[in-house]
This record gives sequence, structure tokens and C-alpha cells, in this order.
Amino acid sequence: MLLRDAKFRSILVQVLIVGSVLAFLVLLGLSASANLKARGIPIGLDFLWRPADFTISETVLAYSPRDPAWWAIVVGIANTLFISAIVLVLSSVLGLIVGIGRLSDNPLVNGTCRVWVEIARNAPAIILLIFVYALWWKILPQVQQAWTLAPGVYLSVRGLVMPSVSFGLPSWIWLLAPVFAALLYGARLLAARQQTATGIRPAYVAWIAVGGLMAIAGVFYLLGAHPTVDWPERRRANFFGGIELTPELTTILLGLTFYTTGFIAEIIRGGILAIPKGQSEAGKAVGLSQRQILRLVIIPQALRIILPPLTSQYINVVKNSTLAIAVGYQDFMTIVGTLINKSSHAIEGILIILGVFLIINLALSALLNWFNGRMAIVER
Repeated sequence: MLLRDAKFRSILVQVLIVGSVLAFLVLLGLSASANLKARGIPIGLDFLWRPADFTISETVLAYSPRDPAWWAIVVGIANTLFISAIVLVLSSVLGLIVGIGRLSDNPLVNGTCRVWVEIARNAPAIILLIFVYALWWKILPQVQQAWTLAPGVYLSVRGLVMPSVSFGLPSWIWLLAPVFAALLYGARLLAARQQTATGIRPAYVAWIAVGGLMAIAGVFYLLGAHPTVDWPERRRANFFGGIELTPELTTILLGLTFYTTGFIAEIIRGGILAIPKGQSEAGKAVGLSQRQILRLVIIPQALRIILPPLTSQYINVVKNSTLAIAVGYQDFMTIVGTLINKSSHAIEGILIILGVFLIINLALSALLNWFNGRMAIVER
């Protein structure tokens, strides 16, 4: 009788399919384990607790070769997230500018933006990175003749050097940032609930913001923190002090930003063109300027169309960060590859790479899907 129940049959088929896949994976794992043991290749994750014994030239987190291998992986993940975050921000801003520029009536602006988009969309990302890296050493001068882009900002074959600002605060102080963000979000939700109930929106967010700024000022005063600017100084063949972005890091940032901007620009242009012209005409009818129409009427509506494809493009940025290996920047992929070569734990290393990128991309996708749901029109 149960087999005649359509719901039971559908559940049974799904259970059998999932069970078959799991059984196949278990069989595959056992077979691989037996073959590796027969060849004397080590298996397990014990290598993660051994010293890494290799240097990482540029890191976001503190690192030394005596640290365990798992910390080297964490440092690599931080480097990858650092690259991805900067590229996402820069390419989003530039993509908005280039996408709007593609709709300009000015032939020079339209043509320049079109050339940017066509090159970015039709050239492989790795070719762009190699080209920028090769061009870096051909065009830029030595340290003694470094270009001065701004006071304290120098560009040469050794990289980009700029002043750094420090406040002398303990590292735990940054843990207050998510607390402050959570308070602002809670205040926003509470204000929205009050507005729905009474029609009046309280200034809870402004109160929390002002209170947070006063609390930050109080912490600075109690800890005796004061901003200190570290200006780079040129000494012989190098710069000392400030922040230095190596040619490898600068190349990956410039190349990926240029590449991603072309795709984001077309996504934004398509979203804007999808808005009916009547919306612009309505804005003109009420006396709005072209800039106000774009900012207040077109962009908010186009954002609902832009977000879904933009999510895929943001995920591609995280995956394209692995191309840093082409210019010698040590990101997560490069560091795990080094560990694989040193320990011969290839399968474990590949599984770590797959797991980390899966977690990062699923988390990013969930965040953007949540934001897309908040922006979507709720039908009644």
C-alpha cells in the first residue's frame, strides 16, 4: 500500500539516490586510502599541526615559519579575503561609473567605457594579470626616480608606498565593531517596527550612532590613544616606513579590478536599460534633474534587477583570486599548494581548498540573497 502513495515513493527515491551517492563516496574513499597506504603515501590531517617551515612574503595576519601549518592556511585565507574584498569594492564603484558612462551621449565617454568593457570581457583574466605584471617592470622607474603621486605616496618597481596611520590601540578593540553593527541593525529594525505601528519613525539609529561615536571617543581617551602618521622615507634603494604594496599585490588588485569592472558595468547598464523610460519622464515632470532621476528613481529600481547576476559575479571574484599564483602573490591557493608539496598530503590539501572556497562562496551567496530578498518588492 505504501508503494501506491506518491509522496512515499518520491521520498523513497530521494533516499535511495542520496544513499547510493554516499555509498559511492565511501567506497571511493576506502579504495583511495588502501591504494595510498600500499604506495607508502601518508594519510591524515596530522601535518596541519607541524611547523609550516616556509615564509610568506606578504600577510594580513602575523605569521612566522615556526607557526603550525593550519595557521599558515588561515593566513592564506585572510590574504584571499583581503584581495577579494578590495576588488569587490573597487570594481563595484568603477562598474557603476563605467556602466553609466556606457549610456552617455558624449562620444568620448561612451567610447572609452566601451573599450574598457570589450577588453575586460573578451580577454582572459590571467592574460591581463601577466600583461600588467610585465608592464610594471617595463614602465615604472627605480626607487631613486619613484613617481610621487601625492605627498608621501610613491610608485616604483618596488611597489606602491603610502603613509600609515596607527592609534596604538589593543587588538581586542576591533571586536567591538560587530557589536556596534548589531546595535545599529537592531535599532533599525525597532525603528521600522515603530513606524509600521504608529506611522512615526523614531531616530533610534541616530541615537545609537551618536552614542557609539561618544563611546569610541571615550575609549580613545581612557586608553590614551592618539593618531600617529608613519611617513615613508627613501633610503638608498628602498623605502622605509608607511604601508608598502608589493608589485605582486598591486598587480592582482589592478588586474582583477579592471577585469571585474567590465562585467559589472554591463550588468549595471542592462539593469538601467530595463527600467521603462516613463520613469525618467515622470522624474522630469516633477522637476528632478538628470542626476536626481538617476540617483532617486532609476538606480533604486534597477538594483532589484542588478543584484541576482551581481551575486554570481561577486562569487567569481573570490574564485578568480586564485590567479594570484600567476604573479607570485601568496594567497590561500598558493599556500596550500606549498603545504601539499612539502607534506605529500595531496588529497587532504585539495579537500581543504574545496571546503574553504565552498564555505566562503556559500556564505557570500547567502548574504547577497538575503539582501536581494530585502530589496525585492513584497506583493500583498
